[in-house]
Amino acid sequence: MRRRWMAAVAVSVASLLTLTACGGDAKESGGGEAAHKKVEVFSWWTGPGEADGLKAMREIFAKQNPDFEFFDAAVAGGSGDQARALLSSKLQANQPPDTFQGHAGAELQGYIEGGKLESLNFLYDELKLKDAFPQQLIDQISVQGQIYSVPVNIHRSNVLWYNPSVLKEAGVDGAPATIDEFVADLEKVKKTGKIPLSIGSQWTVVHLLESVLLGSLGTDAYNQLWAPNADWSSAEVTKALENFKAILSYAGTPQEDWQPAAKQVADGEAAFNIMGDWAYGYFHNPPEGGLGKESHKDFDWAASPGTDGTFMWLSDSFTLPKGAPNRDGAIAWLKVAASKEGQDAFNPLKGSIPARTDADKSLYQDYLSWSLEEWSKDKLAGSIQHGVVANDAWRSAINDAVGLFQQSQDGAKLQEALVSAAKNNNQ
Repeated sequence: MRRRWMAAVAVSVASLLTLTACGGDAKESGGGEAAHKKVEVFSWWTGPGEADGLKAMREIFAKQNPDFEFFDAAVAGGSGDQARALLSSKLQANQPPDTFQGHAGAELQGYIEGGKLESLNFLYDELKLKDAFPQQLIDQISVQGQIYSVPVNIHRSNVLWYNPSVLKEAGVDGAPATIDEFVADLEKVKKTGKIPLSIGSQWTVVHLLESVLLGSLGTDAYNQLWAPNADWSSAEVTKALENFKAILSYAGTPQEDWQPAAKQVADGEAAFNIMGDWAYGYFHNPPEGGLGKESHKDFDWAASPGTDGTFMWLSDSFTLPKGAPNRDGAIAWLKVAASKEGQDAFNPLKGSIPARTDADKSLYQDYLSWSLEEWSKDKLAGSIQHGVVANDAWRSAINDAVGLFQQSQDGAKLQEALVSAAKNNNQ
């Protein structure tokens, strides 16, 4: 499976580099006014909810910047794994887009160390963004006093989505609060013939792992895993991985990506799904952009088992690559992404909350109101899969380890692989 995926990526990379090489000549040789006006925005927002949010920001950009033409270079695939592979190839070939989406935090570390990004301190000063974003977020995205991305939102990773009717049929009274309760409830659902836990492609299993680690270890011990010389061989990690194995044994047939796995919950085919809160936009948005489901009836939510009181966060952000063909256009896009207007247009559709503290709270209802409140008071833990705590090499090694575990179900080998991944990447 992984060989076929890598082969597909290789073909996509080759195709993309051919196209960008052809386009790049026109820009570099002064290929006319159209080439100068185009602003290539690279992201992985193609699915329901996320594409709607991008469209809303794009409309603001077009209104404010009539001299620029937005070019949507989005690459499909949940969590951006394929997009990042293609992006890496473009940057290595010195063919950057004008701006690209990345997860704030360790994910951008390689690009920064490789000299691929411009510092955005000038933009933070001009727009007074250090006053607009919470200090805890500024601290997380600063590297030796420099900031290299503009966060457009805050997502919560550790959300348990569930179908109330399926739980009622199984005799389960609400969302499980602990890992042990979760395993017991999964067993009850299994006896009804419904799918206890829906999952998607491999990255969604890593997403599940991060919530199980947090729920098993607790916030402080989880956060300590990302410190230098952290002990991934401990008995506590062993127990957490045993919990992961037990929970994963109740999973249904893996779906193509997160959306069809989440849909199984909304349609009453499955009881539970652990996914980030972008799922809310997918569940809640009208049928033309989502499923049009009713909260607290067709779906409901809680912190993933064992994690109540901790907000496992991630943030979608945009960057300014060095050598961007249309640097002025990229900066114009970054200003929209950073703005109150842009974030308030984007986030209610995306299923996320704004990075800015001055957002119009009346726009954030239902799940989003709950999320805003939790963000303001919870402890914080960073996502693995979504780039906060692990750089791309480390995250990739964790993904490989989980992929092999799905085939072998050997918990000891999984822990050995995680120990090795930390040793090789946590410098």
